[in-house]
Amino acid sequence: MRREDIQVLRDVQKNAELAMKAVETVSEKIYDDALALQLSRQSLRYSQLRNEAVDRLLSAHLEPARTNMVEELLVAGGIYKDTLLNTSTSHIAELVIQESSRKISRLCQSLHRHENAGEEAVEMAREFMDFEESNIRQLRKFL
Repeated sequence: MRREDIQVLRDVQKNAELAMKAVETVSEKIYDDALALQLSRQSLRYSQLRNEAVDRLLSAHLEPARTNMVEELLVAGGIYKDTLLNTSTSHIAELVIQESSRKISRLCQSLHRHENAGEEAVEMAREFMDFEESNIRQLRKFL
């Protein structure tokens, strides 16, 4: 596996882990059952994508990315700050949409930085970005 492939897979893994942390943090503040269900489904898919990226790295005898506690704290802290005064369903949906957009941007940047990544890694990143775009469409219903 090439260095570019490794980095793209690690970026998918990290984005999925941060997304799972964001859903976990925001779930405490959700009072709408439909939104809670939607985010639970998203979290399950993030977990699957993360596991798939990790499995691909491990099958090549490579170490997955290490969890960055600072990034996780920043995500959780940002959610706490942004929901301190407003925990409405539409506001939470908006925050999750913004986070999904950031993940799409980060993965696009990763693909541009690692333009020589192989088809398997690129497909995994595109699958993640497609999932995020689908999430955004689903969450617009809650705005």
